[in-house]
Amino acid sequence: MPIFGFRKPRYRHSNHRSPRWWLKKVITHSNSQLLLDSSPFSTKGSMREDNQSSKLDFILLGASSQKEQENFFFFLFLFIYPITLIGNLLIILAICSEIRLHNPMYFLLANLSLVDIFFCSVTIPKALANHLVGSKAISFGGCMAQMCFMLALGNTDSYILAAMAYDRAVAITRPLHYTTVMSPGACFLLVVGSWVMGNANAVPHTLLTARLSFCANKEVANFYCDIASLLKLSCSDIHFNVKMMYLGAGVFSLPLLCIIISYVRVFSTVLRVPSTKGVRKAFSTCGSHLTVVSLYYGTVMGMYFRPLTSYSLKDAVITVMYTAVTPMLNPFIYSLRNQDMKAALRKLFSKRISS
Repeated sequence: MPIFGFRKPRYRHSNHRSPRWWLKKVITHSNSQLLLDSSPFSTKGSMREDNQSSKLDFILLGASSQKEQENFFFFLFLFIYPITLIGNLLIILAICSEIRLHNPMYFLLANLSLVDIFFCSVTIPKALANHLVGSKAISFGGCMAQMCFMLALGNTDSYILAAMAYDRAVAITRPLHYTTVMSPGACFLLVVGSWVMGNANAVPHTLLTARLSFCANKEVANFYCDIASLLKLSCSDIHFNVKMMYLGAGVFSLPLLCIIISYVRVFSTVLRVPSTKGVRKAFSTCGSHLTVVSLYYGTVMGMYFRPLTSYSLKDAVITVMYTAVTPMLNPFIYSLRNQDMKAALRKLFSKRISS
């Protein structure tokens, strides 16, 4: 019925829309937009996830802050890495193929070469890939894994060097009991113990570092995730982590103490030998090992046996020595000064050429 001369509009048949229809449209549009944003195919959702994941990334500054020096280290790593792989693989193949080298000294040397292959493969490929791509980012999980492997392999390397020093000490001071003391079972236990001790020292440091909170500045002053550089970036209380790091450095120095004791026994025995021929033979068998120990421990102690506040990007050059240069030099040091190793390598090459 008309009211005051006006007819009540019928919304069902009119071009106008009722207020309820607009409210329903707004609610439907907002719900669909929420579903679209939360969808895995949504651009906004992926951008939000990318922003969250980028907050967890670290930035590896490299071995130098200058562009020219970065290029130099790139070509240096590109030169070192294949030589390290080929040299250590040749050592392992020569020892496995030559029956005369199936003794404790060369068994330990083969394991040292295996550790060196893994040791340089943890850091150098990532540094090369970052330089080629033009990105210095590494994820939080990748950073923790890299730090764990570096600590584990570095400690394993030191324990194998200690086992090699013990082997030389037994061979020179107790030659009649050498086959009994350095039996295959004892050599196997020495190698397994080296791997176990290396990982036992690395896992606690990794777990303690992973639970820390990090500040907005996540620029790691190195070309890999080093524990000292990561602790400097943390906003949490790191006093316990620092104490554990110095405790780990003390545990790391135990193999060095074993090496020193072994060579004190070696030198005290050799100096009592009247003939100079025996002295030369002893020094020829121990000289290669002493050279490797000096290179490795000299650079590691110069890097970690000092206050945490003194670390900077300049120290990354020191890490290049024991992470890249020393593993590359080990095959040359042991092969060039060892007649049996050179004969085994020649025999290996002659077999490959004839085949």
